[in-house]
Amino acid sequence: MEKHCKACDRTLSLMDFYGATTGRISSKCKDCTKEYVKANRLVRIDYYREYDRKRGDRPDRVEARSAYQATEQGKQAGSRAKRRYAERNPDKRIAVNMVNNAIRDGKLPRRPCEVCGAERAQAHHDDYSKPLDVRWLCAKHHAEHHKAMRRSAA
Repeated sequence: MEKHCKACDRTLSLMDFYGATTGRISSKCKDCTKEYVKANRLVRIDYYREYDRKRGDRPDRVEARSAYQATEQGKQAGSRAKRRYAERNPDKRIAVNMVNNAIRDGKLPRRPCEVCGAERAQAHHDDYSKPLDVRWLCAKHHAEHHKAMRRSAA
């Protein structure tokens, strides 16, 4: 059987339309539907980013993600992602290693968060070409700093 797409004006097989197997067939073909979805996401990107963030924080999603990461397949996927990140960001990787080695060797003392004074602070690089020039920020303020930097870059 065939159906006419209302968007591109082509007559196509039913299998080229979403819903062909469930009986509730779309009026647009799969190609037109995909194009519409892509365009809509670009137009409403702020809405969808917020939606994705909230969806990712739902307890069922967090639990599913944790369960997957505990599987062998999840561990391998995590290792591949870390390896790709290190390959894409060699300057960052070198700077992180230099800071960790300097802390281990006692050449770079850990400091409290420069914003709130929390003892457990992370080293933040404003410039990766100066690997031992770091600011100390707790996890909360480190994340807030990066979020603000992403916002100002956009």
